[in-house]
Amino acid sequence: MEGDRGSGDEGSHQQQNGRPGRGGRQQHNGEDGNTAFTPSDLQSDDDDPTLRKAVRSRYRDLINSIQQNREDMLSPSNNRLTEVLEEANNLFNDVRQSREAALDAQLLVLATDLGKEKASQMLAEGSAFDTSTFAERLLSFMGLNRLEEDEDENNGGTADGYLPPDAWHKLARRAECCFRTAPSFHFMRGSFHAEPPPPKQKIARQSKAPSKQAKRVMPTQLKKMDECQQEATEKEVERILAYLRGYHEDDPTSPILYYEFVIDPNSFSRTVENIFHTSFLVRDGLARLYLDDDKLPCIAPVEEGDVEAGGSSSRQQCIISICPQMWKELIEALDISDTMIQPPSTQNE
Repeated sequence: MEGDRGSGDEGSHQQQNGRPGRGGRQQHNGEDGNTAFTPSDLQSDDDDPTLRKAVRSRYRDLINSIQQNREDMLSPSNNRLTEVLEEANNLFNDVRQSREAALDAQLLVLATDLGKEKASQMLAEGSAFDTSTFAERLLSFMGLNRLEEDEDENNGGTADGYLPPDAWHKLARRAECCFRTAPSFHFMRGSFHAEPPPPKQKIARQSKAPSKQAKRVMPTQLKKMDECQQEATEKEVERILAYLRGYHEDDPTSPILYYEFVIDPNSFSRTVENIFHTSFLVRDGLARLYLDDDKLPCIAPVEEGDVEAGGSSSRQQCIISICPQMWKELIEALDISDTMIQPPSTQNE
């Protein structure tokens, strides 16, 4: 065994990844030049129980050293923790088994916790402020004279020493460089009250002149559309007025119900158009609305001699709203089966 370990110590270990090799085998060249191993090469340091036991024992000694000397290692002047870490780093080169790796990890955890606690204590000590020490150094800087203590005691004063007359001025000059002061005001470019620069004149962009075709076609089309729409509305109002006067002349004593007059049971859109055009008759004073005995709205034409030019100031107007649901309910309630205002296409036919 000793011979085998000795041969391994002479340099038979192979270095792999910065660590010594696991085998302590010696190679010999045979007569034919091929590599051969001796029987002693079968025993390796990895299987040596004595060496493995020694490694584990050294790890346990380091762990016990940290646990027992914890208070001493926390001292800022004690470098024992650094020595333990260097020794553990060297010992890690001999780690071969999982038990040894577990001891190395346990040692690393203890050293890390101890280093963290030591660093926190150093920060706490560095941030502490001793008022007595600061006051003593401040008085020494200001020129405190301790030789005047006897004279102060004879005069009934306290034996605190004597400060020269310019002591506070000296402290002020020293502290002046520690504070930033605002610079004195001065004009960078002449007087501050300068006239504002003249405003820049805005250059009006010339609008693009429309083409001759646009001048000729577009206004003409819009004008024709307005004229056609106005003429169609006037014709429709006159046509509805003719229907109203015709029904009134047939039976002057029978009132004409407003909703029976404007509702078209076959078309909701035609009903809305009839209400729209009938409103012009009421606005111009050509027709009037009133309530009968059942409080239902009725409509009747106004005689030509009773129509006032420009309308009457006492005339009242209102807005009538209708929806498809209300339209159906009125048709069912009033039993409307046919429209009193025939569509223009039907009349033309």
